[in-house]
This record gives sequence, C-alpha cells and structure tokens, in this order.
Amino acid sequence: MWYVDIFIVIVTFFGMEGVAWLTHKFVMHGMLWHLHEDHHKKNPTSFFEKNDYFFLIFALPGIACLALGLYTPYANLFFIGLGITIYGFAYFLVHDIFIHQRFKILRNSDNFYFRAIRRAHKMHHKHLGKEDGECFGMLFVPMKYFFEALKQRRANA
Repeated sequence: MWYVDIFIVIVTFFGMEGVAWLTHKFVMHGMLWHLHEDHHKKNPTSFFEKNDYFFLIFALPGIACLALGLYTPYANLFFIGLGITIYGFAYFLVHDIFIHQRFKILRNSDNFYFRAIRRAHKMHHKHLGKEDGECFGMLFVPMKYFFEALKQRRANA
C-alpha cells in the first residue's frame, strides 16, 4: 500500500533528526572529534574538511537500505533508505549550502525559520572545543531562536 510507504519515508526522515542530534552530540563531539574538529575552526584551510567523511559514514546505511530493499523481500527497507537519503540531501542543502555557504547560493533569505536555523548553528559554532556545545540538531532548533528571528524581523520592518 503506497500510503504506508510514504508514511515510512516521512517517519524515517523526521527520525533522522534525532539520529543526527545524538550522533552530533555524542559521536562527533565525542570519540570522533578528531574528524569533526576542523569544522569548528574559524578559518578553514581548504574547501574540504575531515568532517566531510561523515557524509560517507551517514550515506552507507541509506545506501544499504536502498539496495537491500530493492534486492530482497524486505521492501520496507527501500523506503527507510529513501527517508535517510532525503534527510541527507536536506542536511546538505541546509547545512553546507545555506548555513556555511560552501556554494554561494541561498544567501539572502529573510525567512524567519531559516534565520532561526542559522542563529542556532552560529551558537553551536561559538564553542570551538568539543565540550560545552549547544544546538546539535539541524532542522529542529530551540524555540528561543524562532522568537529571536521574529523579533529581529519586526525590528527591521
């Protein structure tokens, strides 16, 4: 039934925010800090960072689920893999393109949601070390940043 497949994709997509938050807080700021550390440096020395290895690490479960779902009787795995892959694409768009401007597009958005995401991520990066971090998510950020964005929009109007 197609609506079950869509439901699986949507639940997986939103569930990935929790996976991303937990992984960011406890793995990237934990035992794999040596790969994530260069992402917190003020002036990157090149376009690529060691942090970019996480793209591959996170892509592997999605690829595995897509392949297993296509080539085994467990078709639901395909839709789980699709949800993981769509989240990965959203993460790339929001984090690498919109927030960090690795490609110079989407620079002048005045949307309060995007302002809140950018502000929360800026607060995350104010901590240059592995400890004392905050705002480990990507799509869902604390409400205070939404209120700040709305207040800033009203002040600029």
